[in-house]
Amino acid sequence: MNSLTSARGATNDNCPQGLQRTLWLALAVGASLLCGCVYRMPIQQGNHLDEATISQVLPGMTRVQVRYLLGTPMVPGGFVNDRWDYDYYLRMRRLTEPLTAHATVYFNKSNLVDHVVSDVSGSALVPLSKRNVNAPGA
Repeated sequence: MNSLTSARGATNDNCPQGLQRTLWLALAVGASLLCGCVYRMPIQQGNHLDEATISQVLPGMTRVQVRYLLGTPMVPGGFVNDRWDYDYYLRMRRLTEPLTAHATVYFNKSNLVDHVVSDVSGSALVPLSKRNVNAPGA
């Protein structure tokens, strides 16, 4: 038998088999720990809704004025042409509850705001950035 070959026929490395398994296990554990260090972007969907903006929508406003204040609705005139639905969804972290808000603007036959139903309360939802942003040329 060759001195480099063990009794089972495999090559005899300088690293014992138990140490080799330990190294592979350490590598697998290290790789799985690094997977948790990946940055996850906040997921934002819909129009940003806050109580101050929704309280500005008053009965008698036109659709153009509502669109200026709240933005384009999620489904404008999908099935019922006399209401606009606005939804907001923000998930900041992986294991936390997402922030959600919903507002519905109802219009009368004259295409003016009749009333608003909203579950938005309190101050504005958490902004994505607290950094001041200057417009170009400002």
